[in-house]
Amino acid sequence: MYKKILVAVDGSHTSKLAVQEAVKIASLTSGTVHAVYVVDKSPIFNYAGYFDPTVLTDALRSDGRNALENVESTCRQSGVACANELVETEPLNDDIAQTLKRYAGRLGAELVVLGTHGRRGMKRIVLGSVAEHFVRISPCPVLLVRGSDEKDEATQ
Repeated sequence: MYKKILVAVDGSHTSKLAVQEAVKIASLTSGTVHAVYVVDKSPIFNYAGYFDPTVLTDALRSDGRNALENVESTCRQSGVACANELVETEPLNDDIAQTLKRYAGRLGAELVVLGTHGRRGMKRIVLGSVAEHFVRISPCPVLLVRGSDEKDEATQ
């Protein structure tokens, strides 16, 4: 039961809460936490005429490596097996949810843990929801861990 637990991270407070839940489940099932950070390149190349997309992509990759190192540290402290990977959106019309779906399928994930900001109204319409989109297309069960916008805004 839930030996391969995928957790998506982005470095936010909410994703750290998701990691904590994934670690709790993995410790109960002797499972492995598979952390993934998705570098979303699609909006970067839409604005390539205004800045060098390579610089921004490199910065996102660096942020991703830092977030994944934090997951490894959390897992190590809890005695939970951990694997991590930095993945990138592929074509220009790809998005984070589709990339996560492909990764979960390739991994054979039995559970995916995602943080969600729980936005409503205009904030949700404007910002969208990776978690909501992923729940609709997920190949396996999904655990959503709710955070709060206030804490995330304070850390960014």
